[in-house]
Amino acid sequence: MSGKLKVLVVEDSPVARELLLHVLGADPQLTVVGAVADGEQALEAVHRLRPDVVTMDLHMPRMDGVEATRRIMETQPTPIVVVSGSAEPVEVASAMAAIDAGALVAVARPQGPGHPDHRATAESLRRTVKLMAEVRPVRRWPRDRQARGAAAPGATVGRPARSRRVRAVGIGASTGGPPALRTVLSGLGPGFPAPVLVVQHMTPGFIAGLARWLEDATGMPVRVAGHGDRLEAGHVYLAPDGAEMGVTPDGRVALSRGSDRPGLKPSVAHLFRSLRDAYGPGAVGVLLTGMGRDGAAELGALREAGAVTIAQDEASSVVHGMPGEAIRLGAAAQVLPLEEIGPAVRRLAAAGMMGG
Repeated sequence: MSGKLKVLVVEDSPVARELLLHVLGADPQLTVVGAVADGEQALEAVHRLRPDVVTMDLHMPRMDGVEATRRIMETQPTPIVVVSGSAEPVEVASAMAAIDAGALVAVARPQGPGHPDHRATAESLRRTVKLMAEVRPVRRWPRDRQARGAAAPGATVGRPARSRRVRAVGIGASTGGPPALRTVLSGLGPGFPAPVLVVQHMTPGFIAGLARWLEDATGMPVRVAGHGDRLEAGHVYLAPDGAEMGVTPDGRVALSRGSDRPGLKPSVAHLFRSLRDAYGPGAVGVLLTGMGRDGAAELGALREAGAVTIAQDEASSVVHGMPGEAIRLGAAAQVLPLEEIGPAVRRLAAAGMMGG
């Protein structure tokens, strides 16, 4: 993409709008081509200005950010970054609804110039906007499952795995992850016979709200993991902000603030390595939509240890970076459309329990 990236700012509050204009305008790679105050104006501006990225407020008159996101993704698909004013549960629920409607990610609004965190939060927003500009937007989750991602050597598409007792399921996700997680967890259904551990790359402060949203949406008990938590079958454990999450052989959560290698924290890689060491063939690893390569090589290590490994196919991924890299490396034993992953894992766990 040549030249400056064009950004449309959608923000109801004049003060917050000016802050966003100041923050985004400070980056020589970005140019703000418009700033509007409600969803109806956003729809018109997207069609007229053709921005590369939209920053979207949630609570606005006439048309809120969730409906505006839905309409944009139906008519003029454009990368949308939700800019949220708080991490309160109601706000996070609205942000998750916007992501479900097609927004790529939700981030916290930068702090004002007088705040000690202004520089870091401003740079985080600018970095996110530039990264999301690289994503090819899609209108909504593909409904036609005939076109599927190609399997890597040794992978199958949809073939049932051999029976074994499933001791734990690890799931990694990034961009586009919240609605994908909802779909997978819903597919596991009530009474799932193993604990589920999830690393979702998320803006700090949003993970507790994500847990509540997923619990409401799926009916499964979902919590932010604590160090030493006893893993319970049918419960979902989300990695907390700034900590690596693993498991112990006796079935407890192990959190650490340090990291054995640089990069994202929490990382999918750390979770998958821990599952391999603790449970080996009793683990299931799932890599969902996301930018980058986190967890791809480690999914391969899980497969080598005898675990079942699954990658989301390209057609159903918002961003096929993480699962695509796993497929390229031959790390995925199965490559499945999103809506088939949960039922496939449930069948595997049920067969393993029946088979002893």
